[in-house]
Amino acid sequence: MNQRELEEIAGLIDHTLLKPEASRDEIRKLCQEAARFGFASVCINPWNVPLAAEILRGTKVKVCTVVGFPLGATLPHVKIHEAEEAIKLGAQEIDMVINIGALKSGQDDVVESDIRGVVDASHLGGAICKVILETALLTHDEKIRGSAAAKKARADFVKTSTGFSTAGATAEDVALMRAVVGSEMGVKAAGGVRSFEDFKKMVSAGATRVGASASVKIMEEAANAAAGSESATSLPKPHPY
Repeated sequence: MNQRELEEIAGLIDHTLLKPEASRDEIRKLCQEAARFGFASVCINPWNVPLAAEILRGTKVKVCTVVGFPLGATLPHVKIHEAEEAIKLGAQEIDMVINIGALKSGQDDVVESDIRGVVDASHLGGAICKVILETALLTHDEKIRGSAAAKKARADFVKTSTGFSTAGATAEDVALMRAVVGSEMGVKAAGGVRSFEDFKKMVSAGATRVGASASVKIMEEAANAAAGSESATSLPKPHPY
């Protein structure tokens, strides 16, 4: 693995800090790390968007924030307003949580409409929108229906998890979501991705973005593995969707 491949790995990672007690100094450090490694984005709570946008101005790192987070039970017009305000403050990517209760109640039209409102607001503001299903709370059928709703609503990505529920991403869920949305959308694996091995499993299953708070550790492991044995660390091949 060469430097270009390490940069490709970094370019798939959303460097994430969503804990409610995150300090301004921790957000500054997150942004500095993202700029140093060349991560795709920093994923932070809306309150921290202006600070991150200021620090990352002039870099290729995007500012990603969350909407309806982490429960997804916020009213649809509130989610839309939250997305619009975050974009005005400098957010370029929006990760929104679906109405999980509506999905589990069989109200797929409500789920799709809820997603569509945030997607349209995001696109109008020049941002992309990722849709968090919270797969740990869903049945196999609900994961399929949630992914289909995100696709119908013209979302840019479907995403596994908030990282705040009972479990995070699995390669099996990533592969299922990829099978549903096809090649037209991105798939983001998030929650519990703590090592380079975890990262490789997610990308191999079909993830085109990985959310992690252990991003620096993942990159250090990738670099160390590259220094030891190139054959063991080649960039994982994406799932043949």
